Amino acid sequence: METVKTILTHWFFWGFILGLFLCVLSLIAHSKTKREYKRLKGHLSDKLEIEAEKMTEMKESIDQLKKENENLRLKIGSANVKDDSHAMERELEIYARAEKTMVVNAPGFAQAWEKAKEGALDELEEEEAGKSLPRRIFKRFFNRSGSSVDADVVEALPSDSSNRKETSDSEA
Repeated sequence: METVKTILTHWFFWGFILGLFLCVLSLIAHSKTKREYKRLKGHLSDKLEIEAEKMTEMKESIDQLKKENENLRLKIGSANVKDDSHAMERELEIYARAEKTMVVNAPGFAQAWEKAKEGALDELEEEEAGKSLPRRIFKRFFNRSGSSVDADVVEALPSDSSNRKETSDSEA
């Protein structure tokens, strides 16, 4: 009993017990930290996987939209080249705009006519490129004389059958 009493009263024993106690506390804290680290690492890997999936979906969507955009651009470009009625309508629109500008600015001068025609062509190309709103749509809404102008234009254009009659009448 005397040896137990001397061991319990010795300063080395109490230092050892205190060190052992602190070591146990640090091991407990270390295990908690280790578990938290594993949990956070799992969350991070899950988050990175989700972001990678979303990124691939976005890239696929962007690629698909680029392809659709290119296809639409090609269709519009080929429609402008192939469609004869569209080309005739476009030319008629250029002449109508040029004539209007000529009448307002300088009636009777060829140089002004050519400048007005080039200006109308530039305006129409800007509209087709999407840089300005098409005037022909708004012209229909705000035109005072209404459809009579359109009817006059249609009547003024010669048809194939009327040309044949005129040529056969003039030959006879």
